[in-house]
Amino acid sequence: MLRQLFRRSAPEAVPERKASATGAVLAWPGSGRVAWSPRDTVSLTRTGFTGNPVGFRCVKLIAEAAAALPLVLQDAERRYDTHPMLTLLARPNPAQGRADLLEALYGQLLLTGNGYIEAVGPDGVPAELHVLRSDRMSLVPGPDGWPVAYEYAVGGRKHRFDMTAGTPVCHVRSFHPQDDHYGLSPMQAAAAALDVHSAASRWSKALLDNAARPSGAIVYRGSDGQGALSEAQYIRLQDEMAAHHQGAANAGRPMLLEGGLDWKPMGFSPADMEFQKTKEAAAREIALAFGVPPMLLGLPGDATYANYQEANRAFYRLTVLPLATRVTAAVSHWLSGFAGGALELHPDLDAVPALAAERDAQWARVTGAAFLTDAEKRRLLGLPAVPEDE
Repeated sequence: MLRQLFRRSAPEAVPERKASATGAVLAWPGSGRVAWSPRDTVSLTRTGFTGNPVGFRCVKLIAEAAAALPLVLQDAERRYDTHPMLTLLARPNPAQGRADLLEALYGQLLLTGNGYIEAVGPDGVPAELHVLRSDRMSLVPGPDGWPVAYEYAVGGRKHRFDMTAGTPVCHVRSFHPQDDHYGLSPMQAAAAALDVHSAASRWSKALLDNAARPSGAIVYRGSDGQGALSEAQYIRLQDEMAAHHQGAANAGRPMLLEGGLDWKPMGFSPADMEFQKTKEAAAREIALAFGVPPMLLGLPGDATYANYQEANRAFYRLTVLPLATRVTAAVSHWLSGFAGGALELHPDLDAVPALAAERDAQWARVTGAAFLTDAEKRRLLGLPAVPEDE
């Protein structure tokens, strides 16, 4: 009986609880998750090209320079001064000339990694060429993975280009290591830098609009170090701040504090945050992704090249010419299928002003090589072969 009584009166077991000196401390992270902009083609074009001056200038600089390059059409035997392909490229459609068409093609390739040209004409012979928007085009793969059709969607309607009966569309794409059908654009690689640059620009705009808005607190201390403002004093202080110290018009205006008021800054200054350096670094990364020397964009502090002429030559040699050579080779190969002969379209290096010094040195070096025949010299200079007796 006593044993049962003691059992009933024994206290219930309490779960073990650990005592911690830091248990009452609330952990508050200093920064949240990074908010990146969308990476789809339409969003990147809107934020990286139409909404960012560095991205806009990089695309325009490359596309305009590549579209303005003089082109040469030749086969294994001769160069052509007149040819139906040259005539078609000179006026590809009633609304565009050669430079307009090629600039649109290069622009789509730089923005999306893909460029599409449509051939329009009777009996399969192209009479017009049109650049199609890459964000509206989708590839339809066949059982073996090769494209059997392309679909162009606009306004809820789709037009299908059948690639099994011919090649009405020329698809030029950049290298993409993880996609078999679509290319990778420089805009994708520069997306993070574009977000940083745009965020720094928005911060600078907000700073200009609210340059004198206090990023701190006004502390009122009475005669004994303790005290509070009356309701009338509080309203008057708010009105004074709104009228004389907020907005861009009051930027830099000194603040006059009456007795008992003290200013306690609570934010970082622009020098501490170094937003301008961050913005310049992001601009350099954008230029790096597109292959444009920062000197050509007017970015300060760049000393990679000795002068502007050297930077311009590197821009043509490393960025413009590889892009133009690859695209014109693809277009000429596509158009050769309609012409029925192997034709090669490529930039005329002898007519590029930025490469004049290099070409002069190459011509002089090849001309002075007495151990080479004329045919070998022409081959080295990229000229078509001619009979030895001419």
